[in-house]
Amino acid sequence: MKTVLTIAGSDSIGGAGIQADIKTMTVNGVYAMSVITALTAQNTMGVTGIMEVTPEFLSEQLDSVFTDIFPDAVKIGMVSSTKLIETISEKLKFYNAKNIVLDPVMISTSGSKLFLDDAIEALKNTLFRQATLLTPNIPEASVLSGVAITNEADMIKAAEIISDEYGCAVLCKGGHNESNANDLLYQNHKYRWFMGEKVNNKNTHGTGCTLSSAIACGLAKGLDLEMSIQLAKEYVSGALKAMLVLGKGIGPLNHMWNIYKGERWQ
Repeated sequence: MKTVLTIAGSDSIGGAGIQADIKTMTVNGVYAMSVITALTAQNTMGVTGIMEVTPEFLSEQLDSVFTDIFPDAVKIGMVSSTKLIETISEKLKFYNAKNIVLDPVMISTSGSKLFLDDAIEALKNTLFRQATLLTPNIPEASVLSGVAITNEADMIKAAEIISDEYGCAVLCKGGHNESNANDLLYQNHKYRWFMGEKVNNKNTHGTGCTLSSAIACGLAKGLDLEMSIQLAKEYVSGALKAMLVLGKGIGPLNHMWNIYKGERWQ
């Protein structure tokens, strides 16, 4: 069985972070492993507390995984501390980790920056340059490229700038568009659009985590990047269309939609 490691924070309600990643990996046919960067107190209405692990303990977790069950792919979620970012970078380099999918969760749904400037610089100087694929949404791609993204041409330009700067493939996610959910892959000076319909569902908690994890699953199984993205988009679309309703705020996706279907999930 192929294996995927997720390096991310925990989500109390299981809709995002480590929990979403493990669900996604399991139903997509790989063995999921996890290294936790932080505990969070959160629900569908927001985050009330974060407790990061120490760099030493993070390092110990990474050693435990890589020296026993070497992952076929690695997904990295939000890591907002410079020292933790540097620790992850050093360990991935030491173990020559492959198929690294990095979801640069830098900006909240409300548009607020989640990272301090020094942590963003640490990401740029380390993990961005080690990644196989970066998966920024439109606001994040705009920050990283310096391009104000208002149309598809802007998405192409922003992805090109990011890809050229960090030497990796870039998937600029179009979920913030009002009329569609088209994503743009830019790699090796070429681009391809992945078309997606806009699903009328306010419950999108964990969408980015889920997509990046699903892409990592495809890479772990030996699929190329384009096929991995296509299958991941289809999986996330199905999870949104399942219309799971949980919580008082922005609820989670139905990660298990492709196993069981029907009213039992409502």
